[in-house]
This record gives sequence, C-alpha cells and structure tokens, in this order.
Amino acid sequence: MCGGFTCSKNALTALNILYIIVSFILIGVAAYGTAASIVTNIAIIAAIIGCGVFLFLLSLLGLIGAIKHHQVLLFFYMVILFLLFVVQFSIACACLAFNKEQQREMAEKGWRKASFKIKGEAQRMFHCCGFVERNVSDASMKGPDCKEVTVCCNDQQCNCPPCYLKLQDEIDYALKISGGIGLFFSFTEFIGVWLTVRYRNQKDSRANPSAFL
Repeated sequence: MCGGFTCSKNALTALNILYIIVSFILIGVAAYGTAASIVTNIAIIAAIIGCGVFLFLLSLLGLIGAIKHHQVLLFFYMVILFLLFVVQFSIACACLAFNKEQQREMAEKGWRKASFKIKGEAQRMFHCCGFVERNVSDASMKGPDCKEVTVCCNDQQCNCPPCYLKLQDEIDYALKISGGIGLFFSFTEFIGVWLTVRYRNQKDSRANPSAFL
C-alpha cells in the first residue's frame, strides 16, 4: 500500500540515493574544473568539494537510518535536512529577487575584494578592462584587441569595454539558474523531512506488530 511502511522506506531510500549521486556530481565537477583549468580559484574548488562531501555524509546518514529504521539517525537526519532546507530556500529566493542595481553593487564589492590575479583572468577571458567605464563616452566602441589585457587597461587610452558590461548578463543568468536549482532542491529536502517524520512514526508490522521501532 502506497503511504505505508514499505512505501515510505523505499521513497526515503531512493531520495538519499539521488542525493548521493548529486554529491558525486559536485565532487566530479570540481575535479574536472581543476583538471581542465576552468576554475583556478582554490577557495571555489574547496567550497564545491566541501558541499559534495557534506551532502554525501548527510545522504549516507539518511540511507542507513532508512534501511535500519533507526530512530536516532533519522532524528538527526531530519533536523539537519530541515535546517538545510531553510538556508537553501532563503538563499534561492534571494538569488531570484536580486534586481540589476543590487547585482551591480554585489559584483562591484566582489571586484574590489578580488586579487590582482583573478581580475587579470577575468579581463583576459571576457576581453574587458576594469570594472566600470573609464573616460570613454561609448562603452560599445571598437578598440584594440583585448586578448592580452594587462594593467595598462586602466590607462585612459584603453578602449576596451568595462568588465561589468560583459559580466552583467552572466551574473543575471547565474543568479537565475542558481536560484531555480536551489529552489527545486529545497523542495526535495522538504519532501525528505516530511517522509522522515512519517517514516519514524510508522511501525513495521512484519517485525513487531505491537511496537513502534
């Protein structure tokens, strides 16, 4: 019967197997980004790997608790998953609520705190100079080739467009994608919490009909 002990157990087990697969994908993406030199920032790589490892451990906790119907493991799994749902749902809503001006302020703060190396990589990748427009009346004007941008891009003679004009669409797209994916997974976490609460309060009639395990 769907909604019974066996159904809840299988659903919770399948959900945690899905989370384990997602955790391996996160770790694999970080490893691929490092190997292919797509992402060179160690802090970003460490954050992605950390998220993958945390999700794997949490999924393992839920998987063991679901298979054994272990009350203590299921309780801690439920609490951690609920806290993760609250945090992820809040961040996802914030990502989707950012307007253009807020995106610009956030990007400018990040640019100011970024190291010279990261700024140089961004300028070479997007063929831009600096963050905002500098002494040029038309940011879309054609200038010299910016493939090898150096510190001279801050010169008044530089005609390369400012980086924010190149990055604003990327930032908006990244926030919308991150918010959408985060919102989707936050609802799967809420389903996981609901399943865990339901599963903990059910009894396995095949093991002991008179006892809640």
